[in-house]
Amino acid sequence: MTSLVASPAQAQSAAADPTAYVEKGTAQFRRTCWALFAGGFATFALLYCVQPMLPVLSVAFALSAAQSSLVLSVSTVTLAVGLLFTGPLSDAVGRKPVMVAALCAAALCTLLGPLMPNWHALLLMRALVGLSLSGLVAVAMTYLSEEIHPQHLGLSMGLYISGNALGGMSGRLISGVLVDFFSWQVAVATLGALALLAALLFWRLLPDSRHFRPTPLSFANLARGLRLHLSDRGLPWLFLEAFLLMGGFVTLFNYIGYRLLEAPYALSMSWVGLLSVVYLSGTYSSTQAGLLADRLGRHRVFWPAILLMLGGLLLTLLSSLLAILAGLLLFTFGFFAAHSLASSWVGRRALQARGQASSLYLFSYYLGSSIAGTLGGFFWQHGGWTGVGLFIAALLAVALLVALHLSRLPPKQAQS
Repeated sequence: MTSLVASPAQAQSAAADPTAYVEKGTAQFRRTCWALFAGGFATFALLYCVQPMLPVLSVAFALSAAQSSLVLSVSTVTLAVGLLFTGPLSDAVGRKPVMVAALCAAALCTLLGPLMPNWHALLLMRALVGLSLSGLVAVAMTYLSEEIHPQHLGLSMGLYISGNALGGMSGRLISGVLVDFFSWQVAVATLGALALLAALLFWRLLPDSRHFRPTPLSFANLARGLRLHLSDRGLPWLFLEAFLLMGGFVTLFNYIGYRLLEAPYALSMSWVGLLSVVYLSGTYSSTQAGLLADRLGRHRVFWPAILLMLGGLLLTLLSSLLAILAGLLLFTFGFFAAHSLASSWVGRRALQARGQASSLYLFSYYLGSSIAGTLGGFFWQHGGWTGVGLFIAALLAVALLVALHLSRLPPKQAQS
């Protein structure tokens, strides 16, 4: 394993040149990675803490599976819309201020959620959580692309994505267990308090930008950046991949709880929440995929990650609980590897207006979560888990074809 300790030459060079890229092994690199890890942790914990509680909310508010899924979908759709504005906003006012304000606002809105008097008020607060989180989600990848040396971008992006995975796991795990012993209100409030602590850690650790150059916020600049990104030979396909992969991932975890709460499994909410430990495979795969891509190229590693997702999905169609658990593990492993590769790929292909490029990628990512995550409820109601599985398989089949197309594109930069 490569040492994370900086050599004297590295430390002296970084201190002498304040505009230098952050190199692996330096204190700045460690601070950046820990800060973005904490930010990714808080983001996914807040966003997905409600997912294992969907069956509980169905009972509490007399809702169908598709209606209950709106508590997640409304957050991801407002997050997606917010990305169109917060990314360009960070191009104008700076990366760190936008990210810090976003995390604090999302944590506070989460703490207010349990105080809401009815379902529609809860949905409104969840919409504000998603809108707030867009400020970090849109900017984090851009910050890394600007500040980290290109040679180490895959590793740093993988560490950030692993924070996302651990946050998603912890949010589901904590809420799933707490709702079994207390109430959904206690579970949500606990996650809000943890996220507020993570926001403070993020603010203290994250170094100020070295390479940020403000771009005036104007419609002309936004339109110019949009034309630039959509005319690229690779970026629109990466945006489509974000929609397809995230759509499949959220659909699977939205409705697997409904299946496992029913006979013949009849698991408790705590056990359904514990299923999120499979996210640990994502903390490993995202980092390792980044390292592998730095050596071999993203185009050689990306499509095999999608094949792993398909293999995991097929295992969940079996009746054995052990096979289902193995399928969830493999599916999650492949998803976080693919997401890490695609997101860092966007950072390498977008030579200008990177904040907007990241926003477009993540707009597609969370739009897929909102649309496919809700549509999956209709497949569950009319076709059970087989219907859900076929829906996800269709999404992944298209994603695989797109990945094979991307693998044939020439690199836009020397380090692809």
